[in-house]
Amino acid sequence: MKIKCDFCDSMIDETETSCPHCGAPLSGVNRTAGTSPQTIEQLRDWYIARNLPPEEVTRFFIGKDIRDPKAFGIYKNSNGDFVVYKNKSDGTRAIRYQGSDEAYAVNELYQRLRSQIEDQKRLNNSRPRSNFATSSFKPGGCLKATLTSKIFIIAIIVIFLAIIAMFFADGIPNGYYKYNDTSYYRQGEDWFYYDGSIGDWKYAAPSSSIYSDINDDNFLDYDSSYYGSNSFEDSLWYDDSSYSSSSSSSSSSSSWFDSDDDNDWDSDWSWDSSDSWDSDWGGSDWDSDW
Repeated sequence: MKIKCDFCDSMIDETETSCPHCGAPLSGVNRTAGTSPQTIEQLRDWYIARNLPPEEVTRFFIGKDIRDPKAFGIYKNSNGDFVVYKNKSDGTRAIRYQGSDEAYAVNELYQRLRSQIEDQKRLNNSRPRSNFATSSFKPGGCLKATLTSKIFIIAIIVIFLAIIAMFFADGIPNGYYKYNDTSYYRQGEDWFYYDGSIGDWKYAAPSSSIYSDINDDNFLDYDSSYYGSNSFEDSLWYDDSSYSSSSSSSSSSSSWFDSDDDNDWDSDWSWDSSDSWDSDWGGSDWDSDW
């Protein structure tokens, strides 16, 4: 399969790590390193985790062969090839990549999606915000605005305190614990234990008996920094934002996010639901090949 060099536009073999014509590194090869999405499923999970608008709004279709105008997408065709495409405003299709390398194909759309998110955020930041001071020109407007702001601040404080109370209600923080000569790690609502026979961590389940025993006793009695030969932070289970039990029970997809290049769930590419997405804005440029 031939791919295009981003610097000199020469078509070269996808197996090359640098362009033989201009010597530039192939960004698609280098960018697939680390913990960026490697599969269509992982890219879809990344999309959902960032709270992005529905695909009909962003016009990014992951795992779908959409033929409508104005669409970016990736899918696996009947021949087993992974296809990355862009449908222009007139309905014609430009193929960005077609081949057997799923990680490369996924990365092409992944980079385009991240770029689009940045463009959309810049668009939202450039839009004029409603002027709070204008309410003072209406009878009682200033008083209403002041009361509204106070109520909003109080509501935020109450919600924050409720979340903190819920998370620390049992008094057991995340961390290492030693129980019956076994090393455990608590992460959110989940427990993991160190299996010395394989030198790695395993999922213990949220209802593990260790929870009740430590909860009924002083958790400091079980507090430990011992973890065998491998730390829990280096395992695939680790997530410094503490994901829920529902995600940790499926390590094949959730563990991939644990040390994401984009600073986990709170990356610069997460979407604020209060913002709007304009797929027809100039950043999309629906008449270009990509």
